[in-house]
Amino acid sequence: MDVQQSCPVANDSWDDDGRPKRTGTLWSCIAHIITAVIGAGVLSLAWSTSQLGWIAGPVSLLCFAIVTYISAFLLADCYRSPDPITGTRNYSYMDAVRVNLGRTHTWFCGLLQYLSLYGTDVAYVITTATSMRAIQKSNCYHKEGHQAACAYGDHFYMLLFGLIQIVMSQIPDFHNMKWLSVVAAIMSFSYSFIGFALGLAKVIENGKIMGSITGVPAANVADKLWLAFQALGDVAFAYPYSIIVIEIQDTLKSPPPENQIMKKASMTAIFVTTFFYLCCGCFGYAAFGNDTPGNLLTGFGFYEPYWLIDFANACIVLHLVGGYQIFCQPVFAFVERWLKKKYPNSSFVNNFYTFKLPLLPGFQWNLLRLCFRTAYVISTTVLAMLFPYFNQVLGLLGALNFWPLAIYFPVEMYFVQKKIGAWTRKWIALKIFSFVCFLATVVCFIGSLEGLISAKLS
Repeated sequence: MDVQQSCPVANDSWDDDGRPKRTGTLWSCIAHIITAVIGAGVLSLAWSTSQLGWIAGPVSLLCFAIVTYISAFLLADCYRSPDPITGTRNYSYMDAVRVNLGRTHTWFCGLLQYLSLYGTDVAYVITTATSMRAIQKSNCYHKEGHQAACAYGDHFYMLLFGLIQIVMSQIPDFHNMKWLSVVAAIMSFSYSFIGFALGLAKVIENGKIMGSITGVPAANVADKLWLAFQALGDVAFAYPYSIIVIEIQDTLKSPPPENQIMKKASMTAIFVTTFFYLCCGCFGYAAFGNDTPGNLLTGFGFYEPYWLIDFANACIVLHLVGGYQIFCQPVFAFVERWLKKKYPNSSFVNNFYTFKLPLLPGFQWNLLRLCFRTAYVISTTVLAMLFPYFNQVLGLLGALNFWPLAIYFPVEMYFVQKKIGAWTRKWIALKIFSFVCFLATVVCFIGSLEGLISAKLS
């Protein structure tokens, strides 16, 4: 086992700023975005559509798609400062906020961004365990009949997923994850298409389209509002990937300019995901109406063909193995970069060890990476075991992430980057856009928090 100091020299593997050489392309960028966007959120969209009804449901999906693209468009021009093409690179979302908005905004942004990334990983632990359990339940229903108890817990599957992520979290950084994102994107297409196809088949079998204009009825107006607000939170969770736009853009080689590639990739990825979201949400609601499950592929609206249900859930598990890494790698990079600056002479932080097995390439690791990343995975797993409430957790995370990170900071940075003066036409339009999104965040947060408290106390 060899010991090496982490002091890269300029060569074909490194950029002139001492960072790993960027090799990303339009297609790898699209794969990263789809891996980040189509995740746990798509599974809740049929339930969200059922709560909102046939008009508000599809309209909300389209509105959030437009908002997400605007957010990504604004952020793409903030990757370099002060000029979006020739300026200095910002390596992370927080770097862009610090350069454009200052120290106070940076602390607030960092707290929200990393809380959101952490919370998304918690949601992915919940979702993966639910899908693993669904495979076992599907096989049980097939053997014992649809009325069988087939009750299984989540904790074992959460622990199993945690063990897998402890190993996967040793992947050094985003630059080494292209293959994982491609596999994860293929998996996301697979289970999204299966959900859409099963919903379509169920509609054909029923011979009619279920559902109504106003959605699932509730006991009173207050309950209906809580559920509608929570549904909006689930939709908000399903879309925005703003918190990792800069990190993904930092993998792109240049020329051509990174902001141009990012805008093209965002347009393509959001178009594709919106198509699947509308298909899964609308056909799921059309198939089950008021009985639409919270999770389309694990709520057992579908029992047969059981092998297809198993395959779809296996695709979810494989996708979220990669999706978890997409959201935890920025956290790892931030903490490890900060500790290296803080303790430049620490062997625990800076020494790398080469571990080699026969017939396999050498693998580099260090004690900080091993200890911190393992502790991170353990903490997300434990929190998921304490709050295993799929729809409520997604809605709460969607609300926390949506306005401050996907709207407020991108808009304010865009003002600085483009030197847009107060009370100009563009300034007024973007301020109104930001305020409307703020109101949406407030109602989503209230509804999802009420749902989470009710679920915990019930």
